Amino acid sequence: MPSAVTEVTHPAYPAGLRLAGRKVVVLGGGQVAQRRLPALLTAGADVLLVSPSATASVEAMAAAGEIRWERRPYRAGDLEDAWYAIVATDDDATNAAASAEAEEHRVWCVRSDDADAASAWTPATGHSAGVTVAVLTTEPAERDPRRTAAVRDSLLRALDEGRVAVPRRAAGDTPRVALVGGGPGDPDLITVRGRRLLAEADVVIADRLGPRDLLAELPPHVEVIDAAKIPYGRAMAQEAINEALVTHAKAGRSVVRLKGGDPFVFGRGMEEAQALAAAGIPCTVVPGISSAVSVPAAAGIPVTHRGVAHEFTVVSGHVAPDDPRSLVDWPALARLRGTLVILMGVDKLGAIADALVRHGRDPETPVALIQEGTTAAQRRVDAHLSTAAETARAHDVRPPAVVVVGAVAALGA
Repeated sequence: MPSAVTEVTHPAYPAGLRLAGRKVVVLGGGQVAQRRLPALLTAGADVLLVSPSATASVEAMAAAGEIRWERRPYRAGDLEDAWYAIVATDDDATNAAASAEAEEHRVWCVRSDDADAASAWTPATGHSAGVTVAVLTTEPAERDPRRTAAVRDSLLRALDEGRVAVPRRAAGDTPRVALVGGGPGDPDLITVRGRRLLAEADVVIADRLGPRDLLAELPPHVEVIDAAKIPYGRAMAQEAINEALVTHAKAGRSVVRLKGGDPFVFGRGMEEAQALAAAGIPCTVVPGISSAVSVPAAAGIPVTHRGVAHEFTVVSGHVAPDDPRSLVDWPALARLRGTLVILMGVDKLGAIADALVRHGRDPETPVALIQEGTTAAQRRVDAHLSTAAETARAHDVRPPAVVVVGAVAALGA
């Protein structure tokens, strides 16, 4: 009796394709092409799309000159001189013919309709911490895109959160400083890049308004310097903050300046960047979600809304309108019809409201005050311009709070 023969299934061999300047052919302009083209363009590939039609996004890439598009069906010879091919038409016979041509010309070919008939597979990929993560399954029975995507996402989260050790820099590299915008307070609203840099830091110089909960996740060896600026209370002088950034960077440490909101929106981030530049130390600026738009949104207020507000203006209210140090044109702001967002303005709210009304703003203009926006302590108090200061005092509204003035403040109340 003949013995049973067990077919051996070999896993795919992983390799990184360097496609810069090399011809890549994509057959089919549908959703598969729309997903794959951005990565090919990032890799610098010379992409030829062959398809009678394409999605709007793919068509936009062609219109912008990012890819060449021949609006016709596939024909024999399209894969000549190609290095890589993605076959993703909606016709099985066309896919089979193109795949056969790829095999004949030794062109690595991915097929969207039949992975087993392809000579290459597209891994689930992502980028973090300066590396590319690519995940492939080894067994045909386990070839589930959802599984590989889940593995990829788990690895990326671990890298982003610093749970996987990745060497930050080689000995002798230039010291690194990052000015990181931590967002309005909710730790989940820091950017992925900001969270990763925070996980890699040796020293963190933190603001009071930054996402404080993230500090608890730092390893014990990380030095945390309190740079809080409490209104009319304790504060670390800006000069001392600048000096700390420079001193720790020159000592070869990885430094993160963790700030609330965005570093360049009333955050004095440019002063710190200038101090580092003067000391010959480069820095990375990581933008953050500004409280000017995120805190109103968290309270149900859009700063713009069709038919209601076509513009919004963000101003600092830490200096009263009649103070000679004020750089704000309050008469001009009063004439605007859109939304006015005031940061750091609770203490001067009475003077601000008086100036706006005096220069023509309707005293019945809706006002919303949002304290501790995006955090568990968030609360919203509504008023009108004529009653805003009195209402803030009656409800004991304290910093940090965002003041929204305009018709949009009546929405979501």
